[in-house]
Amino acid sequence: MSPTQQQIETARELLASLGAFGAHISGDDVAHLEVHGNEVVGAHLVPGLEVDAEQLDDGVEVHIRVKPGARIAKPIHFCFGMLPEEGLQHIVMDVEAGEDSYAAVQAHCTFPNAVDITHTMDAEVRLKPGATYEYFERHLHGREGGVIVVPKSKVYVGEGAHFKTEFELIKGQAGVIDFDYDVDCDAHSLLDMITRIWGRGKDRISVREAARLNGEDAHAVLQSHIAVKDEAVADVNNSLAANAAGARGHVDCKEIVQGAAVAKAVPIVEVRHPRAHVTHEAAIGSVDSKQLQTLMARGLDEDKATDLIIEALLG
Repeated sequence: MSPTQQQIETARELLASLGAFGAHISGDDVAHLEVHGNEVVGAHLVPGLEVDAEQLDDGVEVHIRVKPGARIAKPIHFCFGMLPEEGLQHIVMDVEAGEDSYAAVQAHCTFPNAVDITHTMDAEVRLKPGATYEYFERHLHGREGGVIVVPKSKVYVGEGAHFKTEFELIKGQAGVIDFDYDVDCDAHSLLDMITRIWGRGKDRISVREAARLNGEDAHAVLQSHIAVKDEAVADVNNSLAANAAGARGHVDCKEIVQGAAVAKAVPIVEVRHPRAHVTHEAAIGSVDSKQLQTLMARGLDEDKATDLIIEALLG
């Protein structure tokens, strides 16, 4: 069914709210999907990729299949968002990356006018043996927050597969973010998880990442880089368990605190095999004083120097 003129205009508005990030979503060789509220307003597929979307009362259910052996050359672009000030959007996502396939997804969640919006996502992701699936989720919020974001994902990484995910707030206030990933990894698989968020005002940020290295020589890195200022609160709970010979992993949590903000980090590492190895590092505090002094000596005031250091951490 061809999109209506209203759907075309809504898709254009969504993409325009992404600024420079929306400029790359064009061309016959670029797959993309735009969802506004509970309506798919734009879509284009490429060979090797199957996407089925079903409208729900409060969102959409999306089934994504990367065919076995398919190599999607250019990033797949998803845009989930709402243009009004208020509303609810619920995304149910089911993803299967076929054996020896490759795909990278750029997912932008945009709520430029949010005053009272809730965006939830329940995802199940399955990587077949040898598959590579990368999912980069970037959020654009309004100046005053006004968004409750609740992404929850269960991921299965098959033998020799590689799953990489990044979650990043690139514009606006966080609002409330309750982030939850749960991952199981088979033999010789690779897992990379990165979370970058800057909280301001009365933002509330909760990050939970849990991974289990169940197969031999599975490797994983969990990274959470969070900055909070004003009265924002961040709570990070990351756990990594190595359950097989040769399993290796590292948990890295860095948080910067300014003003009356509060940050908490709980890294949990568990080893259940004598030939497995997991490390962790957690650091919470102010910006590095030596870096701050160096930037101020070059003419920046303290606030601008501090922001620059935080941007480098989150970049």
